[in-house]
Amino acid sequence: MRVLVVEDDEKIASFIKKGLQEESYSVDVTANGYEAIYLVETNTYDVILLDLMIQGLGGVDVCKNIRGKNISTPIIMLTARDSTKDKVDGLDSGANDYLTKPFSFEELLARIRAKLRTTSTLSSIITISNLTIDTSRREVKRGDKKINLTAKEYALLEYLARNSKKLLTETIIKENLSDMAELSMSNIVNVYIYRLRNKIDKDYEPKLIHTLRGLGYMLSDKNV
Repeated sequence: MRVLVVEDDEKIASFIKKGLQEESYSVDVTANGYEAIYLVETNTYDVILLDLMIQGLGGVDVCKNIRGKNISTPIIMLTARDSTKDKVDGLDSGANDYLTKPFSFEELLARIRAKLRTTSTLSSIITISNLTIDTSRREVKRGDKKINLTAKEYALLEYLARNSKKLLTETIIKENLSDMAELSMSNIVNVYIYRLRNKIDKDYEPKLIHTLRGLGYMLSDKNV
């Protein structure tokens, strides 16, 4: 799952990003409304967390702009403003939910999960051969056996699964898994592919993770 956080308070943005990454979300952050619009136009997000008071263009106008482009990604507004009028303005601009600062991270997670459950474009269960990924619970099974993955391993597996049978280069993977791109190791994608293979492929058939040498990686139940 990929989340865009639009927040100009660096401490709050860092707090949200770190917490979401620990929950296996891939997170992009910007403090600028115009950049937020650009990111939404050029990337696919599962949820947008949007502060009202941001640089460049205000949150309400950002929300209106996104909805004007017929982008239906769930938007949760985050703001210190708690008046009824502010909430109405935010919801009328196209937001799906409204969370007043200060808020607990557990409540934010619950709001995100609720929006994901009601987003009809995303299925909570991904099945490829005998591999099952329950994205709402972050639960992975191979057959009847539960597979324990770290946050980064899970994020990579879900991204591969959502793009099953597509060739994904290391560059594409890093661009879509921002927390992985931040790591300094040049071969970081290969390292995590190796770890995933040991957990979901080593003792099972068919093999699902395929490497096309010099090109990239693919998750498929067919030989490539």
